[in-house]
Amino acid sequence: MCDLKDLRIKDGLHIYGRAPQQSDLPRQQSAAAERAALLAALDGRRVAPGPAGAPARERPDVLPTGRNLFAADPRTLPTQTAMAFGRLAADEMLRTYLQTHGEMPRALVFDLWGSATLRTGGEEIAQGLALMGCEPIWDHATGRVTGVKVLPCGALGRSRVDITWRISGLFRDLFPAQLALMDAAVRAVAAREESEADNPLAAARRAAPKEAPLARIFGAAPGVYGAGVDDLIDRESAPETLGAFYLATTSHAYGGADGEGSSQPGAFADRVKAADGLVHPGDDPGRDLLEGAADVSFVGGFAAAAALLGRSPDLIMLDTTDPRRPRARTLSAALDRIVRSRAINPRYLAGMMRHGPRGAAELAETVDRLLGFATMTDAVESELIDLLFDAYVADADVVAFLRRENPAAARAIAEALALARQRGRWHPRRNDVETALTALRGGDVA
Repeated sequence: MCDLKDLRIKDGLHIYGRAPQQSDLPRQQSAAAERAALLAALDGRRVAPGPAGAPARERPDVLPTGRNLFAADPRTLPTQTAMAFGRLAADEMLRTYLQTHGEMPRALVFDLWGSATLRTGGEEIAQGLALMGCEPIWDHATGRVTGVKVLPCGALGRSRVDITWRISGLFRDLFPAQLALMDAAVRAVAAREESEADNPLAAARRAAPKEAPLARIFGAAPGVYGAGVDDLIDRESAPETLGAFYLATTSHAYGGADGEGSSQPGAFADRVKAADGLVHPGDDPGRDLLEGAADVSFVGGFAAAAALLGRSPDLIMLDTTDPRRPRARTLSAALDRIVRSRAINPRYLAGMMRHGPRGAAELAETVDRLLGFATMTDAVESELIDLLFDAYVADADVVAFLRRENPAAARAIAEALALARQRGRWHPRRNDVETALTALRGGDVA
């Protein structure tokens, strides 16, 4: 995601708008290394190993690329750098919430993905720990995490937040040690003798029956992946049904030394009902909310589930693509920014048109994801869909490109927009919508 003024066109290794710097040398070496490694692999020869990670997260060691990646050592996660960046992001999220509501959030649900954890060294874990008032204990000799400590409220200068993590299937499989760490933090905070105003988690624990399990980490059953609504969004128009599927899929609680999940039907619904908001971090500058189905499924699924339970919590998109300048935005603001700066940008459209059928498929995916958010949330104004219609359907050059390079994508865009209109998700201001959609499908226009 980027503002128009920051948008740059990348061609090979040169970035237009500035002169190459000495620090670009490892990046410049990456292209040659990628080609050499690909040829070596195809020839059955050895490809040298190298660490995975994101250079923007203080990881210059991952450059140049083109090596056989190995994942981070999970015993070091979250790293000390990730914890520092995680505190910044947590503070930004609290600042935005306070400006909007005039008070601190008491309970939040955090989306936590394995792929993001690998890229950032555990920033998303760190964000949740920081909001709870906790931080890891590291062994100074090895950098490995050996435990967790709870900071006093006086050191925080604010109350604690009751955090619930909704983990992905990949996170569940890759990071049992982190599940144990997060669970230990939850139990340590819940055991503290602090007031309800300072520690909502401890207050909730005291109010619950003694035999009730203390669960704050939820995900799908072992062997199940996704948010449970991925395949239903296009077929199902009722948010209530989609919300019910989302809650049913998030059926297991995780934590403890072994990281094994236990079936606790309905427990996650209680956490959604109590939540003041969902925090959905985004660290990857190479993609946004309208690229890929996972963001729609997790964010939209939560929103639909909350509506089913009679709640309307905040949907907070925590943009950490620049870890030193995190930005918290509402879902509606984030989508508006993406549509105006990327999706309808003439330079983006020109780039997609250079990529032929694949570029047309990208345009269809953008439309599909925005309409997915429109189906499950109230965050998509008709104006945003109007903007996509004007750029993709009302522009003769783009229509000609779609019909020529990828007729299936053209039909998909037309059918998705027609269905959104039929279901009341889109109220277009133009009078020629049906004519334009028929032309995009490839039909005859009277």
